[in-house]
Amino acid sequence: MSDVKYAAAPVEPPPSYETTTSFPSTPPATKAPLPRAPLPLDLPILTSIQGRRVILASASPRRRQLLAQIGLSNLSVIPSTVPEAFPKTLSPFEYVLQTATQKAMTVYTAQIDNPDGEPALVIAADTVVVSLRGQILEKPRSEADHIAMLKGLRDSTSHKVYTAVVVMAPLASARDPGYALESTVEETTVKFAREVSDELILSYVRTREGADKAGGYGIQGIGAILVDRIEGSFDNAVGLPLRPTLTLIEKVLRDDDDLVDEFAEAEEEE
Repeated sequence: MSDVKYAAAPVEPPPSYETTTSFPSTPPATKAPLPRAPLPLDLPILTSIQGRRVILASASPRRRQLLAQIGLSNLSVIPSTVPEAFPKTLSPFEYVLQTATQKAMTVYTAQIDNPDGEPALVIAADTVVVSLRGQILEKPRSEADHIAMLKGLRDSTSHKVYTAVVVMAPLASARDPGYALESTVEETTVKFAREVSDELILSYVRTREGADKAGGYGIQGIGAILVDRIEGSFDNAVGLPLRPTLTLIEKVLRDDDDLVDEFAEAEEEE
């Protein structure tokens, strides 16, 4: 038998059938381009307030981010400084609505004669988490309180998240009371997963994500790991239901246009 010398096996695998061009074995590293942000909503009602003063009467970065999603990114953030002192004996619906209304009225009244010009729009909101027994849950007072709060939400069947939104705009018609105000209260049911362990709750508590939130968790962040399912609007559970908010904006600005038209018709009849 003659000695036969075989060529060394190729290091690179053979090209696939679809490959028509050769590529270097170690292509240069390239940075993946960032995804392009979507264009803002092209709605006449939003176009009408572009360049005008729109105030968010809340310090919540989550609400600001949600409003930016529909194109309201150039906001003046002026939170209300009035203490939220309504009694917890109110129904959750009334409690959250009165709190949001107080925020809107306080900021609107303070800013209506601002040298920078009156606001075209003031948006206020308040969110509460309510246990199955109807208890309005505050922000946790300590780590132990935080752990107990989340265990209670896990062990109950479900809990509710209520968000009230109040939108105000000055009236060009000067009709009493001089402004248009519209409000809504939205409800979302949230159920924690029964499999959530005490260890997971403790680990989440120590992230401190939920330390500044009513109910002790943020569904838009790491807190989503605690949630099994929701019924209703997700952005309502985050703190601002977008579709109802847009509807309120349309209503207050349309109210002004309708009153101006009525006033002009009344003058013509005289």
